[in-house]
Amino acid sequence: MNGDLKILTGSSNPALAEAICSHLGCELTPTLCETFSDGECRIEIGANVRGDDVFVVLSTSAPVNDNLMQLCLMLDALKRASVGRVTAVVPYYGYARQDRKVAPRAPISAKVVADFLTTAGMDRLVTVDLHAGQIQGFFDAPVDNLYAAPVMLDRLRGIQSEKGEIVLVSPDAGGVERARAYAKRLNAGLAIIDKRRDKPNQAQAMHVIGDVKDKIAIVVDDMIDTAGTMCAAADVLMNNGAKEVMACTTHPVLSGPAIERLCNSAFTKVFVTDTIELGDKLNHCEKLEVLSIAGLLAKAIHNIHTESSVSVLFV
Repeated sequence: MNGDLKILTGSSNPALAEAICSHLGCELTPTLCETFSDGECRIEIGANVRGDDVFVVLSTSAPVNDNLMQLCLMLDALKRASVGRVTAVVPYYGYARQDRKVAPRAPISAKVVADFLTTAGMDRLVTVDLHAGQIQGFFDAPVDNLYAAPVMLDRLRGIQSEKGEIVLVSPDAGGVERARAYAKRLNAGLAIIDKRRDKPNQAQAMHVIGDVKDKIAIVVDDMIDTAGTMCAAADVLMNNGAKEVMACTTHPVLSGPAIERLCNSAFTKVFVTDTIELGDKLNHCEKLEVLSIAGLLAKAIHNIHTESSVSVLFV
């Protein structure tokens, strides 16, 4: 065991960090996070952390670059304060969609971010539902890629018992494995939407592979960004006879016209987690329902701190 357990956070998602501390029965370690007039970050750890086991809870959500720099500076500050071990708890890992070269002379940004965190002093990473599981290979340090499925499945089982037969839907070919895992655990059907993407952040859903007629269709994905894919999927499912359409996604990025699209979409409910703090967005869309992963992250932190198995948390 690496000294006392301490939890730190930045400015991206303090409510989640507070909830994690509540589950663990501890207090947040005070940390100064300010911005100079020219935009530079100022970080200062407000307590002694020498020899301690420190967990920094900070999602690299919008503003992505500011939060990423804040995380790196906190890791560096902790290392210079002679911390025993520092684990970056990054519920939403920014740049995860840029995990490979898609054009000549393009960077692999997810790898660059991994290098940033490692160089800054991170000893271990805990994250939730990486966009591509292979990103774990970008790190030389241990990576725990947790799944929000345990939290989501509890809510979906309630819908299943209340509304009847459901079918889990992948909005594209890349998400089939995730939707299949949900369908298997719920003993439900599986459908896939054939999607053709013309431009970045724009998608056109074509047709449904599978039976959704007269069923509750639940679209499962790792994130909602501009919501174009999700809303197109909802329309196609309704056109194919679905009785009702819902969505289930881990990371509510919700950029650009996402909130307006969801409000005007065929979805009756959109389940998300608190990996990203929604703020006022939650008040502008009644269809959103937030399920907390604080308990899941708290268990992971406890098990890592006590050198217990983390694999028991995987579904």
